[in-house]
Amino acid sequence: MDYFGFDGVDEAELRRERAKARELRKSRWWKQKISQGTCYFCGGKIAAAELTMDHLVPLGRGGRSTKDNVVCACKTCNTTKKTMLPMEWEEYMDRIKTKGFTK
Repeated sequence: MDYFGFDGVDEAELRRERAKARELRKSRWWKQKISQGTCYFCGGKIAAAELTMDHLVPLGRGGRSTKDNVVCACKTCNTTKKTMLPMEWEEYMDRIKTKGFTK
């Protein structure tokens, strides 16, 4: 078990999933997603070139590089989310909203 409290995924599996993510980035589907220019998490309008691919369930926590597990995210949200699961991200955002912080 690591620092985040979960068992890691083996390196070979991570390499396979990262390769799948690279292929998805080349797809027409992904190009259409980023052309919308919207961050999945904050809803901000971002230039397509500035959007990143984020795995809702991170690869290190057993997620896969599939269309239903990847979203467009701004770099700030993607970096902040790190390895959080969707429910952990929601809790994080609720805490920020409660404290009155904004991005």
